[in-house]
Amino acid sequence: MKLLVSFIVRNYDWLILTIGAISLASIIKRWIRRRRSSQSQAKSQNGMKLFPSLDAKDRRLLIGCLVAVLVLAFVTAFLSRNQNNDDSPVPSSYLTGKHGARAAYELLAASGYTVERWEQPLSDLAQRADAQTVVILAEPDPEDIAEEDLKAVRDIVANGGRVLVTGWAGGRLVPDGDAQPPTQFEVACKLTPQGLDSLAGSGEVWMVPEAGWGFDRPLDRVQYNCQGAPAVVEYSHGKGEIVWWASSSPLENGSIGRANNLNLFLNALGSREDHHVYWDESLHGETRTEWFYANGPAMWMLRAGLLAIALLILFSFSRRRGPVRDLPAPVRATPVEFLEALGSLYAEANASSTAVELAYERFRRRMGDLCGLKGAKMNAEELAAALRRRFPQAAPELEKVLADCEEAVTNDKLPPKSALALVQALSRHSELLIAVSRAGPSRQ
Repeated sequence: MKLLVSFIVRNYDWLILTIGAISLASIIKRWIRRRRSSQSQAKSQNGMKLFPSLDAKDRRLLIGCLVAVLVLAFVTAFLSRNQNNDDSPVPSSYLTGKHGARAAYELLAASGYTVERWEQPLSDLAQRADAQTVVILAEPDPEDIAEEDLKAVRDIVANGGRVLVTGWAGGRLVPDGDAQPPTQFEVACKLTPQGLDSLAGSGEVWMVPEAGWGFDRPLDRVQYNCQGAPAVVEYSHGKGEIVWWASSSPLENGSIGRANNLNLFLNALGSREDHHVYWDESLHGETRTEWFYANGPAMWMLRAGLLAIALLILFSFSRRRGPVRDLPAPVRATPVEFLEALGSLYAEANASSTAVELAYERFRRRMGDLCGLKGAKMNAEELAAALRRRFPQAAPELEKVLADCEEAVTNDKLPPKSALALVQALSRHSELLIAVSRAGPSRQ
């Protein structure tokens, strides 16, 4: 169960992306199948809609939710934090990059070692430490080392524990440590065995030294060196044993399989029978628990997505369970009210001539169509002559009305009453001529 939880929290962003893609593909496949079925049954229909059992608003809401989930999944996948790349130099048992130590940790577990990660303060570990305790302190962060940690390591060694430390910070953490700054460039070095212990008999070992060790301690047993500088040192302190490496590269994912680096790692831990190995993660900066990889932007976006989905569900439920009321009828003005409003608008704008111009232009287009002169540009005299030829029975005052209308269009001070009289006269002549055209051709 723990492995399942670990896998989910480490890959949940890609799991969400995969589930979203599968769901979208299933929806599209179902929609295509229904559309083809609908087209084969009734070609007269416009095609099957997506989710036909839902109304238009619910369909839009559901599609919007699906799109939001997919967008959230994509953004979460690309913005989620990634500590497993090769840029992280921390030899954490959680990391799978080339500098991580996930392979070494899982190899210990698969080889029958009793091993666990330690993420609580070292002082708690010191209280339970005994001669069967083995502690791995791989490249501890100097900024995380406190006085309590120094005392805890001393207590672990005093109780008979075995401690494997690496790097300059690790050498300063153990009691009587004599770690020095590196005396050579950080390049891969084939170590030379120096001691007679089993640790020195590990075989060919490669390391990238990141620190040195002093030469003025005769009780320190140098097991390997790199070009004359100590690289692997072992010494006793009280009841316990301390093993120091110049760097953690032999146990890192990228180099644990090189030459006999694995033998060096296993020999540094000692026998696996009746020993409990603790891989310390409390001094690697931020504590990397099972939920560490779900932190950062990924977790915040997941929380925001869950909140948005909850709000959409609440909105959808409340919209369906709310009281049903008829929508108020839209207020529409009657034709008389529209005319009154239009008239008041012209009156306030002092646009009597505009009203006459609109009526005269409409009359001219209609009469031009009746006379077969559609689209012709004619003045009042030409229009009157055309109408008289087409409708000899037209009213005698037709010519005068048209002339007055043409003159009124350019009169900005036209009284409203005069404008009304001209518009009414145009309306009467239009109705009369249209009625005559419908009755049949005129006869002289």
